[in-house]
Amino acid sequence: MKRKNNNQLPENLPQLQNLIKRDPQSYHEEFMQQYQHLQNTIQVFSFSPQSPNKTLEDLVIFMAQIAHCYPKELESFPEQVVSILKKYNTILDSNTRMMLCKALVLLRNKNLIGPTDILELFFSLLKCQDRALRKFLENHLVTDIKNLNAKHKNNKLNTTLQNYMYMVLGGDTKAAKIALDIMVELYKKNIWNDARTVNVIAKVGCFSKNTKILVGSLKFFLGKDPEEEEENSDSDNEIYPKEVMMANKVNKKTRKREKQLTKAKKLAAKAYKKKSAAPTFNFSALHLIHDPQGMAEKLFQQLEMTNKRFEVKLMTLDVISRLIGLHNLFLFNFYPYILRFLQPHQREVTRMLQFCAQASHELLPPDVLEPVLRKMADNFVTERNSSDVIAIGLNAMKEVCARCPLAMTEDLMRTLVDFKTHRERSVIMAARSLIQLFRNIRPEILHRKDRGKPTEAMDEIESLNYGKLEAKDYIPGAEVLLEEKKSQEDSGSESGCESEGEWIDVSASDDETLGNLDEEEEEEGSDSDSEGNGENNEESKDNGEEHIEKEQDEQNGSRKSQEDQNNDENKGTSDKETSSDVKIPKAKKKEVDLKQKKELAHKVTLERILTDEDFKRIDAANVRKQMQSTKKGMKRKLEEKPIDRSSELVKLSDIENIYKKRKHDKQARVDSVRKGQVDREKFGYQDRRANEHCSKTNKEKKKKKNFQMMRHKARNKTKRSFKDKQIALRNHLLKLKKMK
Repeated sequence: MKRKNNNQLPENLPQLQNLIKRDPQSYHEEFMQQYQHLQNTIQVFSFSPQSPNKTLEDLVIFMAQIAHCYPKELESFPEQVVSILKKYNTILDSNTRMMLCKALVLLRNKNLIGPTDILELFFSLLKCQDRALRKFLENHLVTDIKNLNAKHKNNKLNTTLQNYMYMVLGGDTKAAKIALDIMVELYKKNIWNDARTVNVIAKVGCFSKNTKILVGSLKFFLGKDPEEEEENSDSDNEIYPKEVMMANKVNKKTRKREKQLTKAKKLAAKAYKKKSAAPTFNFSALHLIHDPQGMAEKLFQQLEMTNKRFEVKLMTLDVISRLIGLHNLFLFNFYPYILRFLQPHQREVTRMLQFCAQASHELLPPDVLEPVLRKMADNFVTERNSSDVIAIGLNAMKEVCARCPLAMTEDLMRTLVDFKTHRERSVIMAARSLIQLFRNIRPEILHRKDRGKPTEAMDEIESLNYGKLEAKDYIPGAEVLLEEKKSQEDSGSESGCESEGEWIDVSASDDETLGNLDEEEEEEGSDSDSEGNGENNEESKDNGEEHIEKEQDEQNGSRKSQEDQNNDENKGTSDKETSSDVKIPKAKKKEVDLKQKKELAHKVTLERILTDEDFKRIDAANVRKQMQSTKKGMKRKLEEKPIDRSSELVKLSDIENIYKKRKHDKQARVDSVRKGQVDREKFGYQDRRANEHCSKTNKEKKKKKNFQMMRHKARNKTKRSFKDKQIALRNHLLKLKKMK
């Protein structure tokens, strides 16, 4: 390799840096010359460290770039840079300090200095009044720790770094805030997502006197789960490669279109791979707290004594309510405290209602939540309020009762049910949703006419008691698998006996019967939504049902008599069956049927390994139970899905869900106006000539002429005074006299 002129290299450091990286041995002398120059510059710099020094910055960056080429000669260089920053950290010029930190980052990336050696220095530099430097150091620390745990988690190093950050978290406010941000960022990146990090933030951050650290810690615990973020992500970003391929076939073939097609195929393959990947279950930070009861009590005590802004109080209430709901805690003072905020005019009142619902669970004594429901009913669900307020109050009470059904009393429920005949649609829908909830969990507190038509699913509902756990040793609905097996065997045996020409289309007949039942139900109307005429209406319904049952019994009796006449052998057995049916009461018969179903489901669960198809059949059978009525000849529609009481958090949209046509925003109104103007004729002058290119009149041309050209004619249009008219007339007469 040819050597460059040595006279030019000392002044051109980038060129020398490039040459040294290619051939370090050939340019050792030039390097030593620059290294000596650096030492002299540092000595001069020590006399005035506060003044900017461009030469020092260039030399330090130059040495950091080529440090791996001369490891022996530059062995003490990192320590020298660290000592300068430790000694003059606050008085250094901002540019010089940034360059020295960048040099250390370069050395750290080349693994010439350990992560723990510069960690303490960087956290001490966070005290400096330099926002750009703090942001740079924070990004470096997050990236460095992420790279250290890229292949596998380095637990030993993580423990050392975590211990130091925990010490910083309780120290200087600026450094503590940066340390908190780093830990939160590393938790989101699934690097420090252990219980230790969460509990340190809970102990130190949530009880800090500094408002910024307190708010940052509370926001960390209020963050969303990764699963919720994926659900809430927009589905508009989905790629459909078939459309791109079709467009590429039709349109002109160009290189740009080919690139777009290959890119779309790659993105579609990536999206498919992401969908088909195994699901990952990451618990939220609130699940990893060691002592949730103690944390909730301390936070509530801090809330009662604090005088911070209302937004901070809201966040604290949110964290407390989530802790109570997730861990089934007992914090009885929380409910009287939040009662004072349950007023329609209160700021953020819907969030207060959300906190009440989040802080309710099945293990909570009903006496504790009864005042909360009573307060909601008195302040929200009254005729003096607007329809929106009533609907929000009913929705909030529904969310509370979904998590603690025993809190609702029968008297209060009867009062709320009356709102199903309100004049506003939003209130009607909210009241119906509350009725629907109690149909599925506690139908006994509803009036008979509000329970709806009885179904098989309603017969299986067990009465709720305080502290009772529903721990089933079988899969509900699994008995259907045995019934299907028997039906298949019976159909197989029958098909062997029957001739080929005697098949019956069962599906068609079923569809016809279902269609007839639907028509009958539409004619009858829904019992759950109509009030009727009170007791008389109910008595008439009961009489009608008894009449139907009598007719069915008579028909059955006539059929049996015909069968007895045809088959004398089966006469005794049929008489026994009818006599046994008469002797057993209906309630006992239901209990026996339920008991048999449970035994069969238990048997199936123990003896078989259920597949995905079996679970689909079980789900379909459970849905069918909600549709099939226990009374003969009656069928009901599939009802709303009950609220999932196992859901951890309450969505604010569930409480604010008002059934009405909402007002459009400004952009939506503008779009609708533009849509209506598509086929409309334009305003103003319309040219109705047959030939557009024919000549125009002078009057039309005058409108498009420049104003300066028509200015003299515009003056004539103004109204002249009598004197002006006299002068004009005199001049005109003089002109005529001269012409003669």
